[in-house]
Amino acid sequence: MLTPLALSGCAGRLSALDPAGPVAERIATLWWTMLAGSTAILALVMLLLLIAFLRSPKSRQSEARQERFWIYGLGLAFPLVSLAALLIYGLVLGEALLPRHDGDVVTVRAQARQWSWSFSYADAAGLRTQGVLHIPAGRPVDVEITTLDVIHSFWAPRLAGKLDAIPGQANVLRIEASDPGEYHGVSAEFSGTGYSGDAFTVIAHDPTGWDAFLRRAPQ
Repeated sequence: MLTPLALSGCAGRLSALDPAGPVAERIATLWWTMLAGSTAILALVMLLLLIAFLRSPKSRQSEARQERFWIYGLGLAFPLVSLAALLIYGLVLGEALLPRHDGDVVTVRAQARQWSWSFSYADAAGLRTQGVLHIPAGRPVDVEITTLDVIHSFWAPRLAGKLDAIPGQANVLRIEASDPGEYHGVSAEFSGTGYSGDAFTVIAHDPTGWDAFLRRAPQ
């Protein structure tokens, strides 16, 4: 009964359930699907417990066949099938979220340090921004994530999932914003005493604004 009330607060600038792009929409869909599946399993288990408490010893002895149906059919088979279906669905959706080599992909680089983020752009050599990532709206963006010191985690919940920044390697995360606007991100990995302020902003531009931003690169 409390679930609808709790979910009413899911919208917000750092809410993964308030997606603003196709990648984040897939993740939100997975979340809702997992919630529905787990709720169905929980409801069935609670029903079986209630029936077990309400039935008399005499009725349990006279209805062994029905018991086997409830225990093995619904008590075991239904949860196993449901969990297997959810697992397969999650794997298929997760595969679809992996970065692909598409012709229209924009590549940027996110570099973390205690406790800030800096960004550079493959389409504009020498252009670097601090604390603000600029991307084009309506186009997939591959973020190459790395760090200069400890492990951080790049997370813009309304645009994509999160991915760790690990020293000595670059991990690639696909993000996308459906519409121009300002979106918020944080480091989702504890990295020391300044962790609480380790945040950044993502600004998605329309085509004109994106071209204007790229022209800021040093000539």
